[in-house]
Amino acid sequence: MNNIGWCDDTHNLITGCLNHTDGICNGGGFPCYAYKLANTRLRERYLANTHTAASQIIDNIPINMMQKQIKAELDPFYPRFWSGRLYKKFPAGSKVFLNDMGEWLGGWIPESWTLEVLLYIQNHPETIFQTLTKQPQNLQKYEYPDNCWVGVTATNYDMFVDACGHLGALGHKGHIKSSFISIEPLLSWDSTDNGGFIQSWLQHGGIDWIIIGAQTKPYKPPKIEWVQEIVEAADKAGIPVFLKDNLKPFIVKVKDNSEYAPLWANSGYGTLRQEFPK
Repeated sequence: MNNIGWCDDTHNLITGCLNHTDGICNGGGFPCYAYKLANTRLRERYLANTHTAASQIIDNIPINMMQKQIKAELDPFYPRFWSGRLYKKFPAGSKVFLNDMGEWLGGWIPESWTLEVLLYIQNHPETIFQTLTKQPQNLQKYEYPDNCWVGVTATNYDMFVDACGHLGALGHKGHIKSSFISIEPLLSWDSTDNGGFIQSWLQHGGIDWIIIGAQTKPYKPPKIEWVQEIVEAADKAGIPVFLKDNLKPFIVKVKDNSEYAPLWANSGYGTLRQEFPK
């Protein structure tokens, strides 16, 4: 399993994002690791791909569009499509995360790209594809194959409620089979309801899975009571929880050379719960 933890592999058909300011995510206010990778180790590879969002408009390009094209040629994190990756197959039953290096539902993404991604998912029903977006308001534009786990990223309570609302609307219309929320990095949690509203929102949204993690590089762990409140609400709602390994430093303790965690975070072996939907 890779360092993401909750998937077997990653496969980015779309890379890059415009929802940031110098690498700080506008959808959460944290340093974007994908931006850093695109501007360091992956820089030359990304710049070699000229299939950018700016290149999609060909006729009657206004001056500001020309400026965007020039920026795209210099910015490795400008949205790019990787058509050669449409031919890759994975072992049956694999869980493959499609969005660890970019945003696939931003308003700046050509609709044709999103449709290509959905067609790719549909054409490989033997594989589970996990998607994430910080633009949940755009989810209702599409319908999703049954092997597509539709996920939304949240970093605080308000984003969590917003995610539940959008995913719930999709579920009520029958547009999705499986949905989840990734609360990573968990940066703040201003709920004062002792879990009651959290449980209600989880059930209202028809959420099938919750992922919780910390900010890394620089490491910024959430408060342990935030994690506990979410986990206990998910338990009451009957929703599996995946606690990422980056939570271990402040939750898991060592005693007599054995790891142990509080019961609410315990996987049954003394470490963190890392559950998956059935």
